[in-house]
Amino acid sequence: MEVPKRFDPGAVEKRWREFWLKSGSFTAKPESGKVPYCIVIPPPNITGRLHAGHALNATLQDILIRWRRMQGRDTLWLPGTDHAGIATQMVVERELQKEGKSRHALGREAFLERVWAWKAEHGDAIVEQLQRLGASCDWSRLRFTLDDGLSQAVREVFVRLFEEGLIYRDKAIVNWCPQCRTALSDLEVVHREVAGKLYHLNYPVKGTAQHITVATTRPETMLGDTAVAIHPADERYRGLVGKTVILPILQREIPIIADEAVDRTFGTGAVKVTPAHDPNDFAMARRHNLPAVVILDESARTTPEAGPYAGMDRYACRKKLVTDLSAAGILAKVEDHPHAVGRCHRCDTVVEPMLSDQWFVRMVPLAREALAAVEDSRIRFIPDNRKNDYFEWMRNIHDWCISRQLWWGHRIPAWTCASCGRLIVARQDPASCPSCGQASLVQDPDVLDTWFSSALWPFSTLGWPEQTPDLARYYPNSVLVTAYDILFFWVARMIMMGLKFMGRPPFEQVYFNGLVRDEKGRKMSKTRGNTVDPLDLMDRFGTDALRFTLAAMASPGADTVLDLKRVEGYQAFGTKIWNAARFVLLNLPEGTEATKPEFRASSANLSITDRWIISRVNAVSREVDQALEQFRYDEAASTLYHFVWHEFCDWYIEMVKPSLIGDARDTLEGRRSRAILLRVLDRALRLLHPFMPFLTEEIWQRLPHEGETLVLVDYPHYREEEEDSDAEKEVGFLIAAVTKLRNLRAESNLPAGLKLEALFHTDLSRPRRIVESHAATLCTLARLSAFRFVAEIPGDLAAARGVIPGLEMALPLAGVQDPHEERRRLEREMEKAQKELAGLEAKLANESFTGRAPQDVVAKVREASRELRERIEKLSRAASELPLAGLSSGPE
Repeated sequence: MEVPKRFDPGAVEKRWREFWLKSGSFTAKPESGKVPYCIVIPPPNITGRLHAGHALNATLQDILIRWRRMQGRDTLWLPGTDHAGIATQMVVERELQKEGKSRHALGREAFLERVWAWKAEHGDAIVEQLQRLGASCDWSRLRFTLDDGLSQAVREVFVRLFEEGLIYRDKAIVNWCPQCRTALSDLEVVHREVAGKLYHLNYPVKGTAQHITVATTRPETMLGDTAVAIHPADERYRGLVGKTVILPILQREIPIIADEAVDRTFGTGAVKVTPAHDPNDFAMARRHNLPAVVILDESARTTPEAGPYAGMDRYACRKKLVTDLSAAGILAKVEDHPHAVGRCHRCDTVVEPMLSDQWFVRMVPLAREALAAVEDSRIRFIPDNRKNDYFEWMRNIHDWCISRQLWWGHRIPAWTCASCGRLIVARQDPASCPSCGQASLVQDPDVLDTWFSSALWPFSTLGWPEQTPDLARYYPNSVLVTAYDILFFWVARMIMMGLKFMGRPPFEQVYFNGLVRDEKGRKMSKTRGNTVDPLDLMDRFGTDALRFTLAAMASPGADTVLDLKRVEGYQAFGTKIWNAARFVLLNLPEGTEATKPEFRASSANLSITDRWIISRVNAVSREVDQALEQFRYDEAASTLYHFVWHEFCDWYIEMVKPSLIGDARDTLEGRRSRAILLRVLDRALRLLHPFMPFLTEEIWQRLPHEGETLVLVDYPHYREEEEDSDAEKEVGFLIAAVTKLRNLRAESNLPAGLKLEALFHTDLSRPRRIVESHAATLCTLARLSAFRFVAEIPGDLAAARGVIPGLEMALPLAGVQDPHEERRRLEREMEKAQKELAGLEAKLANESFTGRAPQDVVAKVREASRELRERIEKLSRAASELPLAGLSSGPE
C-alpha cells in the first residue's frame, strides 16, 4: 500500500473539512430517536478574528460533541455570531472617516445599509476560521443575533418584561463613555486604582464669616453642585443645616442639608452634592428635591451651565478651575489620594457618571429563581468554586441599564406620541397612537445592549417564541462551555432569562474554561506584544497539534499556558502516530478488507503480548470516557498520549516487529500480529478522533474500514471481557526489566551497538518464568547477547547493577566500565530511592491519610514503601560489596 512518508496537514485538513461539510456529517438528526445532546456556541463577534481564547473554547466544545456523536447521541452543536453593537459600529465608522464621512451625515438608514454590507463581506470570516479549526457544528443551523427569528424573540421578551413592570425607563445616573458615546452597564466598566488627588475647597456660608470645607477628587464637578450635605449627627456642623453657601466662581446660592448617607470619616465630613454627575448624589437629590445641573455633555466637554468654563474638555476645565480656585483663596489644600477610576472595557476611556434617560431591567425579581437553580444543583458549575462568585453577584445585583446610544443593534420597540405624549411599547410597529389616534409617533433612537439578545441565545436559536420541534427536543441544552470572565455578562443573564421564559434552566452544566496566557503565565494582550495567532500556529504546526495542546493543558477553571514548545511537541506526537500507522499499513497485504477473517482478530490463541495491548487499549477507553465525563480534558489527553506513544508505538510495535520480518510474516504469528496491530490502531484512532480529527480521519480512511467517515463510527467503550490483569502484570514486569537494563546501559555510557550478557538473580519463580518466556524480546529490546540466572551476583563483580521488584540484575563491565563510576551510579540511584521512600513514609505517618483514604490506596502505599526498602537494601549491599581493585570478570 502506498503511504506518504510525511503527513501534510495543510492538504489533509482542507480535504476532510470540505468532505465533512458537504456530506452533512455534523448535521443533527432530530428524527433519529437517539438521546439528544446539545451545545450552543458562545457567539463570537462578527468583527472578530479567531484568537487563542476562541481556539481553546471551540476545541473543548468540539471534543465533547465529537465524543458524544461517536457514542451514538443525536448531537447538535448550534453555531452563530453576535452583531457586536459597539464594536461593529466603530469599525464601520472608522471606514467612513477614511472617506471623509460620518454616520450622522449619512443618516441612520443609509448607515445601517452600510453596516449590513460590511457584515455581508466580512462577517463570516470568524465562521470560516472556526471551520478551519475543525469545529463540527451543525452549520446548516447558523444563527445571527440580528436575524429575523432572533429579532422577533428579542422584541417579545422586551414587551413581556415591560408589561410586567420589569423593564422601565427613567432618568438615572449611568456609566457614560465619552469615546463610544453610549451608556455602559456596571459590568462594562473596569475599575483601576490611580494615584489621584483630593482637593479641599472652602465654600463661604452666606451671611457669616464662616466657610464649610468639602473634599472632592473631581473639582470640575463643583460647577454642577446644588447642595452641601452633612451627617445629621455630626456635631462639627451643628447649626449650619438650613443655611446656604455661595458656590465659588459661579456665585450660585445652594443649601446645606443633612442626610444620613454622608460618611463622616471621609474628608471633612461635609460633601458637595452634584446630582447630575454622581449616583449617590442623585439619590440624595431625589430625597431632598434638589435640582440636577448637567455640566458635561456626551463628549465630556463642559456645557453652558459651566459658565466661564463652557466648551472645555473636562481635564482642561479641571486644570483651569483649580488654578482659579487657588488664586481666589478657595482651594484650601491638595492631598495625594489613591482611588479607583472606572474605564470603558472596550476603549479604556475614563467613564463619566451621567444623568440621562435610559431603559433598565429590574434584576432582583429575576435573580431569585436564578440563585435557587444553582443552589439546588439544577445547574452544576464546573469547577464548583465558581458558584461563590455567582452567588456574590446575584445577591447584590443592580438593575441593568439595557439602552445604548447606537444605531447598530436591536432598536428599542418603544414609541412616543408627539401629539399626546403617550409611551407605546409594542410587538409590531404601531401605525397610530392608541390614545389619540394621531400618526405622529417617534421611535426611541436607542438600541439594546448586545448582551440582551445574547441572554436569549439558548432558546431563541431553537425557534422561540414559536414552539418548534427543535425547541422541544434540544432545550434545555446539555452543557455550556464558556470562559469564566463572562459569568456575569452572559451566563447569569441566560439563566435568568431561560427560567423566566422557558420555565427551566437553559442548560444542565456549565464548564468554565480558563483564559489563555503566554509561556510566562502572563495574560495575552496587544499592548504587551505577547499575543499568539492560532491561525499562524495551525499553518506552522497543523491544526491537530494545536488542538491537542489546548486540550492537554485544559484543567477545569484554570488558565491555560500556551507554550509553543508544547505545540511543537504535540506536532511530533502526530508524526509518531503517522509513522506507526504507516508501519501497520505497509505490513498489510494488498487488497486487505475489513471483512476478511484474518483481520478480525479474536481473543482466541492470542499471545500474552497481544492480550496485554488489548487489555491496555480497553482500559484506556474507560479512562478517557471517565475523564471526559468529568471535563478533565488534560487527563484524557495525557492518557491517550501515554498509551499511543509509549505502550503502542514504543513497546507493542517493537515487540511484534520480529514477527513481521521475512518469512515470519506469513506464519500464524505474523498474520495474528498484523490483525492485532490493525485492531488496536483502529481503536486508538477512534479514541483520538475528538482531539485530532484531521490526522485520525486521514489514517482511518486508509485502513480497512466500514462506514463513510470516522466522525460517525462508534466510540470505543470498555469491555469487561477484554480486561486481562495477568497479561498487564506480566508484560508490565517485562517492560520494567527492559527499562532498567536500558537505564543501566545509558548511565554506564555503553555504546549503543555493544551487546552484553546480563546476569539475573531471583528467589521467586514468577520473575524467572517471565524473563525466560520472553527471552527473545528481552534480548532484542535490551540489546543483550544473552542472559543467565545465577544463585548470587558476586559482590566483587565489576558490573552495572540494578533492582526491580523481584529481580536483581547486573551487566558485567570488566574491560568496559570504570568501577568507581559504577559505585557513584549506585549511590545516586540509592539516594533517589531514599527520597521516594521518605515521601511515602511521611504519607503513612499522616493519620489524616491513613484514616480517611480508601484502604486499598493505603495498602498500595504500604506495599510501595516495602518494595523501596528492599530495593535500597540491595543497592546498598551492591555498592558496599563492589571492590575497587582486583575485580573479577564474573562467576566461573
